[in-house]
Amino acid sequence: MKIRHILQGKTINTIYSVTSDSTVYEALEAMANKNIGAVLVIDEGHLSGIFSERDYARKGILKGRTSKDTLIKEVMTANLITISSDQRLEDAMVIMSDKHIRHLPVVDQGKLIGIISINDVVSAIIHDQKARIDSLESYISGSPY
Repeated sequence: MKIRHILQGKTINTIYSVTSDSTVYEALEAMANKNIGAVLVIDEGHLSGIFSERDYARKGILKGRTSKDTLIKEVMTANLITISSDQRLEDAMVIMSDKHIRHLPVVDQGKLIGIISINDVVSAIIHDQKARIDSLESYISGSPY
């Protein structure tokens, strides 16, 4: 399965973002309103980074920073790891596991086209396995599949 199939299968494929000059509080408020764990940081149409709950905990709270006085650019992850829509689900699993990340921006030819989360990956695996099991059960029972 390709990453593009995961994006196509998402019920909501909206890209939520803030700018690097937004406050941490603004980003957290947006994340809470959308029930998401990370937002992309986009400045003048350019993907600058990602800000996650983990960034807030490790670079904000534990460093004694306040969310209303701290800018995203001070705590975001700037060295982004991305994936292309032509890459395979297995590639995303390896990247997420090796790099200990939960969100992967999807970039094709330098253009941001979406983001996938570990939840999207797990859901795709479950869906794929269910389809394979159903197909095998039909084959074994002699039913048309």
